[in-house]
Amino acid sequence: MAIDHLPPSGDVTAPLNFYSPPSDNSPPFNLADLPPDSPTPPRNYGSTPVPTLIHDARPNLASFTLDRDSFQILTSQPPPTSEPSLFTSDTSIKTHYYPEITSLLLSTIPNATHILIFDHTIRLPSPSAPRTPVQRVHIDQTALSAAQRVRKHLPPDEADKILSTGTRYRIINVWRPLNDAPLESFPLAFASSASLRDEEVVPVEHRYTQTGYIGQTAAIAHHPDQKWYHLSAMQNTERILLQCFDSEALKENSEVKGGRVAHSAFEDPRTRPEAEGRRSIEVRALVFGP
Repeated sequence: MAIDHLPPSGDVTAPLNFYSPPSDNSPPFNLADLPPDSPTPPRNYGSTPVPTLIHDARPNLASFTLDRDSFQILTSQPPPTSEPSLFTSDTSIKTHYYPEITSLLLSTIPNATHILIFDHTIRLPSPSAPRTPVQRVHIDQTALSAAQRVRKHLPPDEADKILSTGTRYRIINVWRPLNDAPLESFPLAFASSASLRDEEVVPVEHRYTQTGYIGQTAAIAHHPDQKWYHLSAMQNTERILLQCFDSEALKENSEVKGGRVAHSAFEDPRTRPEAEGRRSIEVRALVFGP
């Protein structure tokens, strides 16, 4: 389609919302399934906006790797299908889009042997949408919750074997915009895992009040040595692989630099007021092997 303006590009400084601990120093938690009109606060911790230099990754796309940065950028992927219901129906997403994600991960992750997709999220710009862009720096999983995912989604014997034998497993979030035009509104920022120290990663209990299930995500404390990136004018034929966990990073003398990518939506001050609101989908998968 024709574009009558140049979308923002290049490095930018913008606020990112980093972890602020609970005032009573209690362990941080999220209440994951509160109804929208609940008077109960959804979390017991806060966030502090910090002006952050966010580098444009586009000039150096091929230089980023999952082992060092825990993110990878892919171009020339299939555009959204013309089927209107594909990204509005969970059934259609699972039927038509999950196989594309499985094929992409098997062909991109060296020596991957098996892909198990366990959920997806559509984010829309309307304040009334079920999910909107998350403007807090976070990681989707921790080592504890990644192991929980293995046990939750695999038969017990298979899960025990993977977790006890050192078989490599990862959780990778495949992220893409759904907008027709290059993305301007609430782009994604992501930090190189090699620049993130373990003490900056704060486990947060993710509590499901209706089922009693407790998982973990991670909030991120700010440090000036963190290296942040965004992909300017991202198109719907591009994908960002966000590696939320890699079991290889837990092994002694591993070459994997942390294996976890902090990320957040952010408000680019260069975004035009008339820019189309962000529509995006993220698909989370367990990736096994070698």
